[in-house]
Amino acid sequence: MPETTQANVESLFTPHPFGKVTLPNRIVMAPMTRSQSPGNVPNDAVAAYYRRRAEGGVGLIITEGTPPDFDGCHGYPDVPSFYGQVALAGWKTVVDEVHAAGGVIIPQIWHVGSIRQPGVGPRPDEPPVGPSAIVHPSLADMDGAVAPRAMTQDDIDRCVAAYGQAARDAEAIGMDGIEIHGAHSYLIDQFFWDATNTRTDGYGGDLPQRTRFAVEVIEAMRANVSPEFPIVFRFSQWKQGDYSHRMAPTPADLGAFLSPLSSAGVDYFHCSQRRFDEPEFPGSPLNLAGWAKKLTGKPSITVGSVGLDTDFLRSYAGTAAAPTNVDSLITRLEKDEFDLVAVGRALLSDPAWPNKLRAGKEEDIVA
Repeated sequence: MPETTQANVESLFTPHPFGKVTLPNRIVMAPMTRSQSPGNVPNDAVAAYYRRRAEGGVGLIITEGTPPDFDGCHGYPDVPSFYGQVALAGWKTVVDEVHAAGGVIIPQIWHVGSIRQPGVGPRPDEPPVGPSAIVHPSLADMDGAVAPRAMTQDDIDRCVAAYGQAARDAEAIGMDGIEIHGAHSYLIDQFFWDATNTRTDGYGGDLPQRTRFAVEVIEAMRANVSPEFPIVFRFSQWKQGDYSHRMAPTPADLGAFLSPLSSAGVDYFHCSQRRFDEPEFPGSPLNLAGWAKKLTGKPSITVGSVGLDTDFLRSYAGTAAAPTNVDSLITRLEKDEFDLVAVGRALLSDPAWPNKLRAGKEEDIVA
């Protein structure tokens, strides 16, 4: 495996087209829940937080998850909403600050589904909702865990419309695209997972059939935005409550799962793994993002324990004792296995991490 050097690090700093804009590099700020928006409104401190990452050289910022306007959407305190005049005005300030710093930003639209427990958010008395009236597996050992209300057809129609409205609002306030959170066993992923979806109507069945709700969400979003407005879809094999779960155990299964989502209008797949450098299937070195790109032809984003915070600095400074997963990252990127790389912890520690990295100022990076 080649030694990580400043020369091949430049692979991370090549431009990439994204809708109407061009990203200056391949580094994506991963969505990270912060619970720093009292009243569920992104404030000036939130705007400053994202602006600092844009100033620091992040190519694409994906915001923390932000709920659409549907029943039981909030699952955690002080999470910013993506509906209502006040919250959207707050997000408009975030967008303006990021753009003023030369950045690119998209929101992640996130309904928590049956993970919600009453008492949280602007409508604290609302019960959780889900595809079926099953307590979420991650809450199985929780005393008094509330089972969700199984969504009716009317619920599904209204929820799909709420996602469509979120997309319309995102473009209206100047966002550069939008991400759908379809991973980690939140609402959309609960429809994918047979442990939380036992429906016998058109939203249940085998895995391709269980994509119907997500397909309708994607189609509603696509219908509410311009053709060049990118839609990113985040998904994962693993689930909260079952980290070893593999809903698509073979490439053929993964292709059957991704095909309807791709056809519905997804432009990018954001592929969440616990470790990005682990092959997804036996017999091939491709990771989940690599397989998603191969099977759909759509660009992909890799994420999952990307060691860009400590492994990279040790390797970049010449102090690594052995090849790190950063070597694998750069090799895979140069082979066009995936297109973008999502990073979390490094950007929390040091908003200017990308700029310092490219300038060779690794000794100045806060790890």
